[in-house]
Amino acid sequence: MKRILILITIAVLYACSKGNGELIGVQGREEWYQPDPFGMLFIPMGSYNMGPSDQDVPYAVTAQSRTVSVQAFYMDQTEISNNEYRQFVFWVRDSLARRIMAEEVDEEEFSISENEFGEEIDPPALNWYAKLKWDEPESREALEPLFYIPSERFYNRRELDTRKLMYDYYWIDYKRAALRESRDSEDHPFSMDRSKFIMKDVINVYPDTLAWIHDFTYSFNEPMTKNYFWHPAYDDYPVVGVSWKQATAFCIWRTQLLESFLIENGGIIVNDFRLPTESEWEWAARGGLDLSPYPWGGPYIRNSRGCFLGNFKPMRGNYIDDGGFHTVKINSYNPNDYGLYCMAGNVAEWTSNAFDESAYNFAHDLNPDYTYDANENDPPSLKRKVIRGGSWKDVGYYLQTSTRTYEYQDTAKCYIGFRCVMTYLGRAKDDNI
Repeated sequence: MKRILILITIAVLYACSKGNGELIGVQGREEWYQPDPFGMLFIPMGSYNMGPSDQDVPYAVTAQSRTVSVQAFYMDQTEISNNEYRQFVFWVRDSLARRIMAEEVDEEEFSISENEFGEEIDPPALNWYAKLKWDEPESREALEPLFYIPSERFYNRRELDTRKLMYDYYWIDYKRAALRESRDSEDHPFSMDRSKFIMKDVINVYPDTLAWIHDFTYSFNEPMTKNYFWHPAYDDYPVVGVSWKQATAFCIWRTQLLESFLIENGGIIVNDFRLPTESEWEWAARGGLDLSPYPWGGPYIRNSRGCFLGNFKPMRGNYIDDGGFHTVKINSYNPNDYGLYCMAGNVAEWTSNAFDESAYNFAHDLNPDYTYDANENDPPSLKRKVIRGGSWKDVGYYLQTSTRTYEYQDTAKCYIGFRCVMTYLGRAKDDNI
């Protein structure tokens, strides 16, 4: 009897593994739902009329109205704050310190040379569970290279040398990988050396705090240079002085931070954090209000009580008339109908796209995205990156959802920040209802 049951069980398992000859897909896969990333809001897919819905006041002719469609995505509810960006800076600082401690003090404590299967890790990974003891004599001596040398110290203060905060980061250039001429070789048509498309860069992650001074002539902003990024009083203010390349590096770091946690805890990785395309940014800024000039609707920049609705340069330079002065906290004023704060004013925001006055004429109408011509090396004009939303130092025209302008990718300004997005996995949130 026992033998018969065993044979029946084997037969059932065999039949299930074969699927009874039917196409049933891979079985046993768990049902999965996209988790909402912390601090982000869901922006539904949609089509809208991208570009100006009113007169082109300066006759700039840099945008034309056209219908585009955008995939569902998540977007940070607020601009990235000083304190959030400081987490990135501290991570880079601590990784450098752990590397020094592993090389100079205790390799076994500060590095991991084997994985859970006993396989060698080459080069060894940093041990993030090992506690850094900055003030212990041995650690203090080993970590001295991270600080200013005595001749560069102010009043002999032992301060971190921010020039040392270099971050190595990688990404895959899918656009170049998709080109047939990039994939073909004489010996093996359609073969691909994947390493050619794994790109690498190194960048200093510390914001340019001197932007507060060099962006303005004959203007006293030294206190902002000294305190804006580090002082707790400004923790919830938007980070500025960050170039497009630094903002991109932040997105890659944030992706790796989340993926490392998910993999370590048996989770499934999700889409990357990245800068928004300008079509995504405009769709999110409109808050579902098509043909409205501002995130709150329009056509006015004040509410019914005469109060300004964003942080910008109102009137003839009365910076405090809108309740601000320089920047304000990232959750100031009322959010738009998607729940996003400061999509107009406070700081302008980097997008992922290169700036071209005629980009609306040739970019696709499905998730428009203009970055570079993958057949050529990037010319200088493609290093101009689109910024959106206007800032605390801009007049009202730049607060409009359709207004587009640019700055060069390697410049950092005291009026430009950023926020991240993540493409939603699936078509829409209500697909499974």
